[in-house]
Amino acid sequence: METGIRFCVGVVARNIARMALRGWLHHNCRMETTVESREAALQRYLDTGDYNEAPRWAGTSLLEAARNANAFLREGLIAHTLARLASRPVPVLPLAADLAPWVRGKVSPMVEGLFPATERGAVLALLERSVVFVGPGNVESVLRSTYWPHTAWSLANMVLAAAGCEPLSGDGSACLGLSEETTCYVSQAYFAEGDPFADFVVHEAAHVFHNCKRATVGLPETRLREWLLDIDFRRRETFAYACEAYSRIRVMGNTPARRLQALQEHAQGTLPGNRVVNVTEYLDILDEAARARNGWKVILRRCAPARRTGRVTGSVLADAPEVFTKPVPPLP
Repeated sequence: METGIRFCVGVVARNIARMALRGWLHHNCRMETTVESREAALQRYLDTGDYNEAPRWAGTSLLEAARNANAFLREGLIAHTLARLASRPVPVLPLAADLAPWVRGKVSPMVEGLFPATERGAVLALLERSVVFVGPGNVESVLRSTYWPHTAWSLANMVLAAAGCEPLSGDGSACLGLSEETTCYVSQAYFAEGDPFADFVVHEAAHVFHNCKRATVGLPETRLREWLLDIDFRRRETFAYACEAYSRIRVMGNTPARRLQALQEHAQGTLPGNRVVNVTEYLDILDEAARARNGWKVILRRCAPARRTGRVTGSVLADAPEVFTKPVPPLP
């Protein structure tokens, strides 16, 4: 009995000592940590898009700090973006008030190839209202409306690069398209793109299929069919790039032989980087799709989770974020 009491007292004493030591370390670490200023936090965000760890000046609670820091950083981003655009005015491209018919024409072949007839109407209705072209004329409202601060930062770089202004990003890259949930943001440089195998609208629309749940558009959902399409997380960019290229290959050839000829031309031109997709696997998928009656289904099968296809071709690379990047042609 006495031994048991001694043991319990010893355990309690050790725990108290540990708690005291932890509190002392925490107190000293807080004293030694430099509080980031507003200006430093804004500069870090402008340089890198990093908005994590809202500074203590932003609020007394975690929620308040996150909300206030987001507003401060976003307003700073808008101010810097508009200032750079003002230094080099560019023409605002006139876009049709209703883009839905145009978008439908772009994505209809992909939707018809990937979805049964009973589901195509709901998917097309979603995509018709998903595409947003971003340029100097609407950049301010778009930057205010995005959900994630990093999305706003990427879109600011996209608009600046297309306008021929110095981007915020120091790595020289800027996206041409970006998906956030079911919204597809596309640069107005889309209309100046010279690559015959590029279609950023189709690319970003393809990302919507794994970002949107079936129930969102009124389609029946089961435990195994939660999303519009089940795409392997590591092959999401492969899927989007393959859909983009195949949409153009189909236009260039209405027979397998002509599609393969178009693919050969594509293989000798501009391809996604190995950092984004496995180029060997990407071309192999397109080769099989070009030979098939329904190449869209081939792309879907090859990019589905391995547990359902039982097939893995080539090495699998982790996908980059859902941002389509390449040198951006300035707007005319």
